[in-house]
Amino acid sequence: MAIIKHRPITPTQRFYTQNKCEELDKKRPERSLTVSKHRAKGRNCYGRITSRRRGGGHKRKYRIIDFARRKLDVEATVKSLEYDPNRSANIALIEYTDGEIAYILAPNKLAVGDKIISSNGQIEYNIGNAMPLKNIPPSTKIHSIELHAGCGAVFVRSAGVAAQLVNVEKGKATVRMPSKELRLIDENCRATIGEVGNSQHQNATIGKAGRNRWKGRRPRVRGVAMNPVDHPMGGGEGRTSGGGHPTSPWGQLSKGYPTRKRSKPSNSMILVRRNGKKFKR
Repeated sequence: MAIIKHRPITPTQRFYTQNKCEELDKKRPERSLTVSKHRAKGRNCYGRITSRRRGGGHKRKYRIIDFARRKLDVEATVKSLEYDPNRSANIALIEYTDGEIAYILAPNKLAVGDKIISSNGQIEYNIGNAMPLKNIPPSTKIHSIELHAGCGAVFVRSAGVAAQLVNVEKGKATVRMPSKELRLIDENCRATIGEVGNSQHQNATIGKAGRNRWKGRRPRVRGVAMNPVDHPMGGGEGRTSGGGHPTSPWGQLSKGYPTRKRSKPSNSMILVRRNGKKFKR
């Protein structure tokens, strides 16, 4: 997939680059695999804003993705590769031999007409095949990894990313995440062979503020540009750069202050953190 640059006829096109998606099907998504999506616009159940700078944006239909791959030992054929507005990765429409259809994340180098399969047994290590971690050889690139067996993929689902299986020992598989974090995962959890496609996604540029509005992202106002009543960093005679440590509007330190809670049960499975330090339990 290549990056397209436009002639700078307008100020927007001077900086706008996009992915060349020749392999994607231009048809509308499969109707039986789409549902309407309610956009909360950053509000909670009481209508109060809990996530700022969200709202507007283009309407989307949510594509139902089969992250669990529970249909075992039934071969499927890739019918089309499609765009999904709800995620950075592209998706693939597959059809099983019994006629059932489903959407999955499209791995890199997966083409229309390829055969894929999901199984708990020993199968070929082809791109797109899903199997338990204990059946995958070490050093293999994998994605769409489960946290608990049968729960469906929760790890490594963004465009262009891949994890690496280090080894399997004593019922636990050691996996190196895209962030370089080393984590233990149950050997019965399934993963998909290969890396996620659409690897050029991060190289595309927005080009104009309006494209962010299409995505439902509203403008962000700097704290130093506000008044003291609105932000701790606001106010001052003339233009200032703040003069103190960066904080949120409610006084929470916003740079370098750890906010991740250690009470998550899955934290005990981390061997080495993404910063290269061993995780303290």
